[in-house]
Amino acid sequence: MKALIYHGPGRRIWEDVADPVVLDPEDAVVRVDAVTICGTDLHILKGDVPEVEAGRVLGHEAVGTVLEVGSGVRTVSPGDRVLVSCISACGRCGYCRAAAYGQCTGGGGWILGHLVDGTQAEKVRTPFADNSLHRLPPEVSDEAALLLADIMPTSYEVGVRNGRVGPGQTVAIVGAGPIGLAAIVTARLFSPASVVVVDLAPSRLEAAKRMGADVTLNASGPVEEDVRGATEGGLGVDVAIEAVGIPGTFELCTRLIRPGGRVANIGVHGRPATLHLEDLWPANATITTGLVDTSSTPMLLGMLAAHRLDVSGMVTHRFGLDEMQEAYDVFSRPEETGALKVALFRT
Repeated sequence: MKALIYHGPGRRIWEDVADPVVLDPEDAVVRVDAVTICGTDLHILKGDVPEVEAGRVLGHEAVGTVLEVGSGVRTVSPGDRVLVSCISACGRCGYCRAAAYGQCTGGGGWILGHLVDGTQAEKVRTPFADNSLHRLPPEVSDEAALLLADIMPTSYEVGVRNGRVGPGQTVAIVGAGPIGLAAIVTARLFSPASVVVVDLAPSRLEAAKRMGADVTLNASGPVEEDVRGATEGGLGVDVAIEAVGIPGTFELCTRLIRPGGRVANIGVHGRPATLHLEDLWPANATITTGLVDTSSTPMLLGMLAAHRLDVSGMVTHRFGLDEMQEAYDVFSRPEETGALKVALFRT
């Protein structure tokens, strides 16, 4: 089969590799029908995730059809159409029992495209299939379901839920890439009074407006002044969600919150950021970080099937699976291409 192989920082090749096979009774082999590229994949290619070894198949999000299952798999069968979650869960360790699947100590967590071969391929082996695959209802399209493999549960759990967004609150989202846009959609489920989005790219700020942002601000301007000016008493926002993953955006978020406010960091950071505790501790600030658990995926999938979650407009570019290299080129240059989320389909 063909797969996208990581060959060290800056090097990726769409090449022939051996087909995956069932190695454990809890495995399934899935034919990839739709797949996408994540900002985390770009971090890997920059060398920000040193655990990823040369020779690894990249990718951790997909929709596909089950081809084969191990003898221990009970909840999916060959022929089933499934969502491949970005997180694998053994289901038995203490973290899994607490629904903290991202911290699984039984061999799961974020392993696809990280510690084991991933989804940017014609087929993928999925460990712990019973706990890590989700059967899809017929009314949910491959493209819509693809957004629930990572960015929607990540924005909801790590951004909105960790940030404790609530009715009538003010929310600032720094970064209007796919994760930031998904944070707008999931934050609005809780009826905030105002959602302010900050980004450098005019095209992404336009996308933020379409997704429901009340105020959009270009990061080249006086962002702190403008955000505070949009809040009661000029105190700052209740919640600031970091959706970029660079020191400057994290540090900006800590300056945007009011006393007693919360910073929810979603972005994947490859470099240290400065934590100004001398300013934050007397302000009763709360900072949360986290890897997604995907415990919310069944709920979000149910909302999608019931037309209570709108993910339309998130995918801007579509490709065939064998156009993987072109898709990466487009996705990695959003300021030129206007790309948000890209989707690749089996042809």
